[in-house]
Formats: sequence, structure tokens, C-alpha cells
Amino acid sequence: MALSSQTPTPTARAWQLVLERVETDLLDGALQPGDRLPPERELAATLGVGRSSVREALRVLEVMGLIRTATGSGPSAGAIIIATPQGGMSALLRLQVAAQGFPLDDVVRTRLVLESAVVDALAADPDRDTLAARAVVDAMEAADLTPAEFLALDAQLHLALAEASGNVVIAAMMAGLRTAIESYVQAGAAGIDDWDAAAGRLRREHRAILDAVDAGDAELARTRIHDHITGYYAEAGLARRTE
Repeated sequence: MALSSQTPTPTARAWQLVLERVETDLLDGALQPGDRLPPERELAATLGVGRSSVREALRVLEVMGLIRTATGSGPSAGAIIIATPQGGMSALLRLQVAAQGFPLDDVVRTRLVLESAVVDALAADPDRDTLAARAVVDAMEAADLTPAEFLALDAQLHLALAEASGNVVIAAMMAGLRTAIESYVQAGAAGIDDWDAAAGRLRREHRAILDAVDAGDAELARTRIHDHITGYYAEAGLARRTE
């Protein structure tokens, strides 16, 4: 699949021009998942940039999860547009989280938006499958879990619900935010006086959320997921720490 040509502007970095052209052709339908990008030499000539700029752009696109590259020859060689870029979105979010680019309050508010949409979609789906989420909840019943182990499973539970919703964008965002979520809930555990009591309450809340989802009660599921997230946030004193 050939890309349309474009003359680089003096202010544009050459590799960014390649990214912009791929983006434009994806939006216009000139490129589709499964299409192979032209060879480096052809891309460089078409866009009027050096091959090193093309290689740099391809590396960025691969990290973003938009292409898969392979060396050699044959049907699997070269740069191919892939249909599931959610891995790249997750990676970018994880990098932002690692750089502490997201305020805690914003992470919590984003969770409320995303997870309310998740349980709403699951409750409305007669073919919902919450078995993976329930398996995580069962694992959280183990009596010998440390707070860190318990909260790692907690983060996995919320990701499992997002994945079960079938919304790949929300699942990718939740996967990308998982590090931030797990970090703040782990930090909050130190602010809880009676961890055993808190863990018991969280277990009950998890099962209550799943019960509402499996009963098809979207309104109740949204209420329970909201109270679950904000309740821990308040109990751990995290709201006060961010003020």
C-alpha cells in the first residue's frame, strides 16, 4: 500500500512527517489493518525524507502498537499495520504514570468514569462473562495474603472487569493506569488502622459489585463501584494527602 506524497515543512522534524502521513492515510482509509507499508527506500523517496527518519518513525509506530515489523523476506516481513493497538496505548499511559504525569485525584476521577461504564456495559449484556473476575475475588479470600498481595489482586480484579466488558479502549486505559491504581492503593494501606477489617469490607464490596452486574442491575452496579472506589480513597486518607 503506497502512501501519498507530502513535502516536508521547514519546521517539521522529518520523522514526524512520516507519522503524520501514516495517521492521515489511516483516517482516510488509504491504509487498513493488515496492509503493509512500503519499503524504507520507497517511503523516504515518496515523502522526501532520509531513510534514517523513516526508521525512526517506524520505531515510534511500533512502540505505539500501530505496526508490527519483521526483517527478512516473505509474507510476514516488513512493517504491517496491526488491528489491535491497545498495547501501545497501555504502554504510553504506563510511561506517563511512571513519570508521575497524572495527579492522583485525576486518576481516581478517571477510574470512576471508566469503571462505571464497565459495570454498566456488563450489566446490560445478557452474554456477560464474569468468571475471570470471580476467580480473582476467590483468590482474594486467602487468609495468608499480605496487604500488598491483596491489593495487587484488587487491581487485577478491576482490570478483569474492564476486559470482560469487551471495550478494548477502556481495557487498554485500565491496563495503562493499573500501575498508578496499584501504587496509590498500596500507599493508602498504610493509612488504614485496621487492615483486616478493611480487607473484609473490600471482599464484600467486590462480591456485591459482581452480584449486581450478574443480576443485570446497572444502576446498582454503578452505585456500588462508585462507593467502593471513593470509600477506599477516603478511608486511606488519600483525599487529604492530595489537598
